[in-house]
Amino acid sequence: MFQIAFTVEAMDDLDALKKHDARRITDAIEIQLSSQPAVSTKSRKRLRPNPLADWELKVGTFRVFYNVDERESLVRVLAIGQKTGNQLFIHGERFDL
Repeated sequence: MFQIAFTVEAMDDLDALKKHDARRITDAIEIQLSSQPAVSTKSRKRLRPNPLADWELKVGTFRVFYNVDERESLVRVLAIGQKTGNQLFIHGERFDL
């Protein structure tokens, strides 16, 4: 089993969401990332090299960005954003995809 840790920024992202959405995301994180978080699935994928994170978890229109430390059995959730069309909003900033 992997431990899951949230950065301050990721917690701020969760706090900015409606409680229902935040609960849905945290439930998905617990289910999807506590075991084999570095295995690609329909809802998880390894990202191209970028400054944000190595992995992405899709939860509906939301995206959870995280890194995995296999040696320490640790998943570090770095950011949570919402995708609308070809735009992604993270930490209140808009990114065009």
